[in-house]
Amino acid sequence: MTQHSPKSPQFFLTSPSPCPYLDGQFERKVFTHLVGDKAPQMNDLLTQGGFRRSQNIAYRPACEACRACVSVRIVADRFTPSKNLKRISKVNRDLIGVEHAAEPTSEQYSLFRRYLDARHRKGGMSEMTVLDYAMMVEDTHVQTKIIEYRQRDADSFVTGSSNGPLLGVALSDRMSDGYSMVYSFFDPDQQHRSLGTWMILDHIARAQSDGLPHVYLGYWVDGSAKMEYKTRFRPQEHLTATGWEVFGD
Repeated sequence: MTQHSPKSPQFFLTSPSPCPYLDGQFERKVFTHLVGDKAPQMNDLLTQGGFRRSQNIAYRPACEACRACVSVRIVADRFTPSKNLKRISKVNRDLIGVEHAAEPTSEQYSLFRRYLDARHRKGGMSEMTVLDYAMMVEDTHVQTKIIEYRQRDADSFVTGSSNGPLLGVALSDRMSDGYSMVYSFFDPDQQHRSLGTWMILDHIARAQSDGLPHVYLGYWVDGSAKMEYKTRFRPQEHLTATGWEVFGD
């Protein structure tokens, strides 16, 4: 097995491949391995520097002719929801989110498959098996949690949990300065709930409750319609050549 030193990480560059967000563009990524006892600290530093985590890999775009991908984080401690976001919170007031260890279940995978088949049938993850899903959840050396979102049952306000239907799942890293949303999916038949938006709102509330300033959303791609939702959460900061700067306000 190849050994990687967490004290002096090695970085690698991928070959060019078609960009999944912008037609006619090609993407390259620089990446390193997140392993060992120092992986949580390294994940913090790299995420704050614009990297994302996938399993035990931290990566960021390194495209030769494009800089459209921009790292985004919500300023949770100053967040104020718009009227529309308040409406989404009200619609989902019957849901409860409960944190679990990063362990996959067959119930999660069933929902994951329904989500992919309905929303991302032609995407890069469309062929993921149950073993692939298990690796996505379990292959982590940082502080990762699965948050399950279910409809409340009669005992929820006493127990803080629920045996109700599973409607959404978020795989999230708890960092020193906030939460990083690694991946989330939800019941595609519950469109009226805007569950993707609701899970972001729940992460903002969790960060506020824990006294953490940020929620990291990954990359916003200017010109990609499917990324536009990320700009709804204000105030937010974008990572520029001179550091994190407030966007839009």
